[in-house]
Amino acid sequence: MTADNMIKTEARLRQVGLRPTRQRLALASLLFAKGDRHLTVEELHAEAADAGIDVSLATVYNTLHQFTEARMIRVLAVEGSRTYFDTNVSDHHHFFIEGRNEVLDIPLSNIAIANLPEPPEGMEIANVDVVIRLREKTV
Repeated sequence: MTADNMIKTEARLRQVGLRPTRQRLALASLLFAKGDRHLTVEELHAEAADAGIDVSLATVYNTLHQFTEARMIRVLAVEGSRTYFDTNVSDHHHFFIEGRNEVLDIPLSNIAIANLPEPPEGMEIANVDVVIRLREKTV
């Protein structure tokens, strides 16, 4: 990570109220360096290991959840046991390719959602996630 990127990452963490620890800086650097993407805790942990960053799987998990609470990323549950973290926090939807475990963005403008129910008193709709599951065509 360049010195300029390190300064920007540190400022971003401070802006959302997170202390820029060595591990948070390293994980944020890996997470946001490649643009918008979707990855699991295990995938980011593997990237960290490949980059020579010594961090436990539990630390990656906790850090991603801290980033989620700070609204730097969002959680996308597409399978019961697999959770993806999305670096694109704008309103949008997803394709999930079964068998490849791959998530792709769908622009919000491509889907219209109507007739949402009124939320219970004191609640508001935070967002609506649409996941369209795809599979390879069979011959």
